[in-house]
Amino acid sequence: MEYFKSVMIFLFAGLCEIGGGYLVWLWYKESKSVIYLIVGGLILALYGIVAALQSSSFGRVYATYGGFFIVMSLLWAWKMDGFQPDRYDIIGSLIALFGVAVIYYAPR
Repeated sequence: MEYFKSVMIFLFAGLCEIGGGYLVWLWYKESKSVIYLIVGGLILALYGIVAALQSSSFGRVYATYGGFFIVMSLLWAWKMDGFQPDRYDIIGSLIALFGVAVIYYAPR
């Protein structure tokens, strides 16, 4: 159960960071309304709170989250922005997920 909970927190944190960052990106790069900036900033602040819900130390949580962020960023870009990941993106993502498993989920 702890494994499932931690994965859900990492996924929710990723949605907050990537979604919030994407709104700020749209405001800046595509001249969207300032509402995009404000909402994006609030969602980015929520990311910091969500990440703190993990039970491990700061360094381990943020290092592990980095692996989730790699994969989720590529998925977001593919689905939301028309980016087409190539085999090297996929291989790199799998390597990152392997690193996540070692860093966060290895028995200690």
